[in-house]
Amino acid sequence: MTARPSRRQLFGYAGAAAAGAAVTGVAVVLGKDDPAASSTEATVVVRDIEPYGDHQPAVAAASPKHAELVALNLLSGTDRAALGRLMRLWTADIVALSAGRPAPGDTAPELALPGVALTTTVGFGPRVFALPGLARLKPGGLDDLPVMSHDRLQPAWSGGDLLLLVGADDPVSVVHAVRRLVADAAPFARPVWRQTGFWNGTGADGKPATGRNLFGQVDGTGNPAPGTPEFDSTVWSTDGPDWFRGGTTLVVRRIRMNLDTWDELTRSEQERAVGRKLSTGAPLTGSVEHDELDLEKRDADGRLVIAENAHARLSHHSTNDGRRIFRKGLNYVQDTGATRESGLIFLSYQADVAGQFLPLLARLDAADALNEWTTTIGSAVFAIPPGFHPGGWLAQPLLR
Repeated sequence: MTARPSRRQLFGYAGAAAAGAAVTGVAVVLGKDDPAASSTEATVVVRDIEPYGDHQPAVAAASPKHAELVALNLLSGTDRAALGRLMRLWTADIVALSAGRPAPGDTAPELALPGVALTTTVGFGPRVFALPGLARLKPGGLDDLPVMSHDRLQPAWSGGDLLLLVGADDPVSVVHAVRRLVADAAPFARPVWRQTGFWNGTGADGKPATGRNLFGQVDGTGNPAPGTPEFDSTVWSTDGPDWFRGGTTLVVRRIRMNLDTWDELTRSEQERAVGRKLSTGAPLTGSVEHDELDLEKRDADGRLVIAENAHARLSHHSTNDGRRIFRKGLNYVQDTGATRESGLIFLSYQADVAGQFLPLLARLDAADALNEWTTTIGSAVFAIPPGFHPGGWLAQPLLR
């Protein structure tokens, strides 16, 4: 049995080919200055990010200002063919919305705005590959992560067969896009969790900067730079099933932060736990953010300047047999009445979960100083298919 689409979704299928061929903008920043405007007025910066390419574009892009992640589980009637129909429908939605056009059958077309850097990333959880005909096409190592000793996982934030990660400069555009994508998925899958987050990747000078998590820590300094051979070898799959080459894997970890007890520490205690200066993100052995860590340097008392259990040491590639990941993050707050939970939605991209991420995770779980103030309460893993080009659709080589 396969899921039957609604009348509105049939219009979506019909529009997919036309939408797939449309030009949606350019992946650059466009500043719009009005010569007649007052010099005190801020320059309006708008940007569209092309949905096309060999890879899904949001992976290498900066973390969005506003984002929502939605995990969905497939309905019992959704088979390989039905999943293919959903991917064609989502592709049409993504192409339209990223250009600021209403999605096919959009019930609120006025909310589709251009120039907000809207991106949508789609992923497949391990259970997708239990569908008939897909088992032999499962990427290696794509399994639910083992539960770590410091984890306190909650089903409300864990697992999922499909992932939508929608980001933009404008929160209304994120909400609208998620609403459309979830509505179009209704005959095939239902949401099982949603997480919303935010990030500031812009410095005081208006230039791109490494963002900060809610501990005040500069977060993501050690990442390989997108567009470099180091980034490509870290993130993009070149092995495994042919359909997955150019794809990647994504680990989502919801990490609750105890800000109250963190705030009880002195600044020097906080920096020693992290291994970096809170002011600049520089290692305790350096002066600027991107200085290399000196893991052998000792202070006047003979203590290691970057402690044995400092997060920066344990997460550094040189202490992990050269293994790297590409980490991104979204801060979150979750309010229930007068109670607020705060934390980080940790996003790790890598070509191979088992070979790159799991050894790092085990190392941090065993000794990371930050374990005293953090608790992972959600965990999920997804295969992120390669990108698509005009006239094509998401995961077409897998599902055609």
